[in-house]
Amino acid sequence: MKVVILAGGRGTRLVEETNIKPKPMIEIGGMPILWHIMKEYSYYGIDEFIICAGYKQHIVKQWFTDYFNNSSDLTFDYREGKEDISIEETRVERWKVTIVDTGLDTMTGGRIKRVQKYVDGETFLMTYGDGVCDVNIKELIEFHKEHKKIATLTAVLQDQSKGVLNIGGDNAVKSFREKNINDATPINAGYMVLEPEIFNYIYGDNTIFEQEPLELLAKQGQLMSYMHKGFWQCMDNAREKWMLEQMLEEGVAPWKKWKD
Repeated sequence: MKVVILAGGRGTRLVEETNIKPKPMIEIGGMPILWHIMKEYSYYGIDEFIICAGYKQHIVKQWFTDYFNNSSDLTFDYREGKEDISIEETRVERWKVTIVDTGLDTMTGGRIKRVQKYVDGETFLMTYGDGVCDVNIKELIEFHKEHKKIATLTAVLQDQSKGVLNIGGDNAVKSFREKNINDATPINAGYMVLEPEIFNYIYGDNTIFEQEPLELLAKQGQLMSYMHKGFWQCMDNAREKWMLEQMLEEGVAPWKKWKD
């Protein structure tokens, strides 16, 4: 199963860093938050990723170009008058990563639509490249398979400015709307499971995934929520970045299930 990660936005509320790099490449604990998200999925044995890049997409590509060497011990031998490079030890993950330039100003739905050919007609996972979570990915996938609907999203109860959900007793999402400023109801945390039929709900670059597609799926009874009562946190501003940094430094980062 592949993971589609939206990593093309500008991140205007972290402009002190996003003026030189995409938001998903901002580091916490010395590694991009994008890497942390990928490690979450990899912990559950999911190692194929499709990165929907856009703003400063060349930086994402360059980071992965250098990743193998930067995660390995290398010996450079020039004694024969030429360069001989040998790999002594590597700590790189066994990942397959496809990075797609999905456009500078493409909306979230449009970015997903642009990677349709890489999904290859399979059920796939999707999340945003700026939030970490300790959701059990295995249980999330099992829940999705059981209800047999087109889409499952992970819902969390937090007072955040994200898309608001009206969830019924059967975990079906009855409606989906954009946030109000004082909402303290279940919100969309990403970490979705999607059937390939989702592409029929996306019409082009200007489609905002959290609006028309999810709203229509909810009306049709095809959008389910996996209620997550654990940790979830996006990184929208400097305060949230600092908070995630502190969790890692103090060894209490709930999303970090893997061993160093």
